[in-house]
Amino acid sequence: MELLKSIHREITPLSNEDSFLVFDRVKDFFDYPVHFHPELELNFISNGKGIRRIVGDSIEEIDNLELVLVGSNLFHGWEQHQCIQKNIHEITIQFHNDLFNSAFLGRRIMKPIKDLFDKSAHGILFSEEVTHAMTPRLLKVSKLSGIDYFMELFSILYDLATSRNQRLLSTTTIHLENFEHNNKLKTLYDYVQENYPSKMTLQEVADIMNMSSVSFNRFIKKRTGKTFVEYVNEVRIGYASKWLIERDLSISEIAFMCGFNSIANFNRVFRKNKGSTPSKYRQDFSGIRRVL
Repeated sequence: MELLKSIHREITPLSNEDSFLVFDRVKDFFDYPVHFHPELELNFISNGKGIRRIVGDSIEEIDNLELVLVGSNLFHGWEQHQCIQKNIHEITIQFHNDLFNSAFLGRRIMKPIKDLFDKSAHGILFSEEVTHAMTPRLLKVSKLSGIDYFMELFSILYDLATSRNQRLLSTTTIHLENFEHNNKLKTLYDYVQENYPSKMTLQEVADIMNMSSVSFNRFIKKRTGKTFVEYVNEVRIGYASKWLIERDLSISEIAFMCGFNSIANFNRVFRKNKGSTPSKYRQDFSGIRRVL
């Protein structure tokens, strides 16, 4: 598929300590390149008639109102396409694929949610009736905090799991290589996550991986599609985007905390990864709410 060549893995602003992250914003233009990430994603769109949704091998034009659950590492995206509407309202809820562990999901009462997560590997479109019923709850969820927030989101997932007329979107699950399940890539991932604020060299990480610098460079390019520097910068920008949303820190403070040694370099790398300046990104995502 030609589409696969343009798919990238997104590093979301959701940290290991968080449970859920909510994006709640209104935009006049709705276009998100096809991407994937290990987090599950519940996506609500209103006033979006004519937008084209891509989930796995499903490509459809959406109606005015829709609600979709996208599973872990299933590629997805949206294009403006035929949409001429303004004030498109998006609410996106992201959560870790291991938020509920296997022992918890194995309990009898959790079976509907376990089945929901299993089906989400194909992407799930919920019925118009269910989406209308869920709309008031989704609209208020970002205004909650603490345990109330967690419990309401858990309740929403349970009600969606038991709802009728769910439709699977992708006929197949496309398994892009999941580096969390590869020992060498897991070692790389853990090391970069722990050391991203500091200076890292390719040789230093190659030594940790017990590989020559040439072999390591070839390895990371093949497995991630990125050079070592590009991969480290993507991790750093992932944290920077999270802190731009969550913390009342200056852009220069965030840049240095994330391992960049100059503002100019940070701005350049940020724009390359996110398609906007840090200040514009902070403005666009001002509706995000961090939890737990």
